Amino acid sequence: MDARPDHLVKTARERLDAGDAYGAIHLLGELVRTGQAYADAHNLLGLAYALVGQSEQAVAEFGRALELNPRYVDAHLNRAVTLSDMGRPDEATAAFAQAQNLGAVDHTGFAAPVASQLANLHAELAEAYVEAGGTAGAIRQLEAAASLRPEFVDLRYRLARLYLDAGRLEPALGELEAIVARRAGFLDAQVALGMVRYLLKDLAGARAAWEEAQRQKREDPRVRAYLSLLERVGG
Repeated sequence: MDARPDHLVKTARERLDAGDAYGAIHLLGELVRTGQAYADAHNLLGLAYALVGQSEQAVAEFGRALELNPRYVDAHLNRAVTLSDMGRPDEATAAFAQAQNLGAVDHTGFAAPVASQLANLHAELAEAYVEAGGTAGAIRQLEAAASLRPEFVDLRYRLARLYLDAGRLEPALGELEAIVARRAGFLDAQVALGMVRYLLKDLAGARAAWEEAQRQKREDPRVRAYLSLLERVGG
């Protein structure tokens, strides 16, 4: 199975649509444990928990989705419905009100749910470009997605990786620095940030990034290898 986070979320969504909530929980739980889960993954995990009657866990996952993306209308609505089912009407009413407020037009010129949907559609089209060998087209699509929803760090991380694949180190650096500033603990972004700094000959910056990654996950073999590389080159 493809272990990329977006593909795992897609598979989990298919499991949930097929009525296999426990299968979705298993997949998404693994993703959460790797530290790669983003707002969509937590929201979907919340839905799966709600379907199997684990309401407290569901509310917690919706809350985690909203920590990552406070403008996530679906997560607000799902949280509201679950709170209502739990007999917590005041909290449910507040969550519904937040969702309604987010339905207004935002900085993109679209209602928030529409802007989020457009961002995800740009990301899907980007993957079609990648599969067709069109990296430049994929980058343009992900740039459009990021401009609509800069808080969607999963899309920005994919953009950073494509920049890196294309040898565009400076924009890759900018994206990765923005990602780790928005979401502490995004291990893959932290590791990639060290790599980009290393390629830009910023050895001190690379060390700082990799030491932070090591703090997040001490036994990660990639980080040990990269820090050993720095020792060999005198970094």
